[in-house]
Amino acid sequence: MNPIEQILNRFPLVILDGAMATELENYGCNLNDRLWSAKVLMENPELIKKVHLDYFQAGADCAITASYQATIEGYKERGLTGEEAIDLISKSVALAAEARDEFWADLQDQSNRPKPFVAASVGPYGAFLSDGSEYRGDYSVSEEELIAFHKERIRVLVGAGADILACETIPCLAEAKAIVKVLKEFPDVYAWFSFSAKDEHHISDGEKIAKCAEWLDGQQQAAAIGINCSAPHIIESLINEVKSQTSKPVIVYPNSGEEYNPASKTWGKGSSADQFTSNTRRWHEAGAQIIGGCCRTAPEDISGIAAWARK
Repeated sequence: MNPIEQILNRFPLVILDGAMATELENYGCNLNDRLWSAKVLMENPELIKKVHLDYFQAGADCAITASYQATIEGYKERGLTGEEAIDLISKSVALAAEARDEFWADLQDQSNRPKPFVAASVGPYGAFLSDGSEYRGDYSVSEEELIAFHKERIRVLVGAGADILACETIPCLAEAKAIVKVLKEFPDVYAWFSFSAKDEHHISDGEKIAKCAEWLDGQQQAAAIGINCSAPHIIESLINEVKSQTSKPVIVYPNSGEEYNPASKTWGKGSSADQFTSNTRRWHEAGAQIIGGCCRTAPEDISGIAAWARK
């Protein structure tokens, strides 16, 4: 079952959530760590659930789980057993589903929005490396190694009951192709594919996003194609590039426009919430049907989308 298709059959837009890590930091978490927000799955999982609730209340139709950097290998490096790592990855889905069910049960008026769904974050190989290579795509690994890296985590996320997979911040087409090969082992599962981009026409490793969209257009399990964690000023052009090669829904959830320094794990200055809201409206007019925010965006950015989308 494809939850994106179900919602777009009834509503003009799917509203995603915003940054998980930014909100966890606002709640006092220190995420200067190789595990990033996956560390909070170990230490304070109820806080992750709280962030999911914040975004549902802001208007999000989807919770993206805190599993972006949660890998079996990464947790093992931290001293956990494989079984403990699997439990934590599964927990990321359970927390989002619990938040969704509690929010929906308490919502007085359910008429003007869809019941939210849970998208299990499948971060790229570069996120595990924690060296910024998800913004370069310069992996020195084979397709077989990428398949092996993604397979077990995807199996766990699917088994935990995620509604869809969010294959996000993908820097190279080779990684998307590897993930599609894994998906064929789970024929009833859908995934969206969002790439990190370096400019108005190219993803992070220099491949044209139009070529990525053209290839994914032929993949039945690809529910949407687009861009995340990239600068807002290049998004509109990238939407046009994707739309030129596919009729699948276009998904965009850029960052706030701030520059990330992978060495210090810090961000520079970005755009205001008002500016982000006006950008999202323009992206929808350009053809994006699934819109949210990535790093450094907040619930107020999502409520800004809901304010114009649900009029």
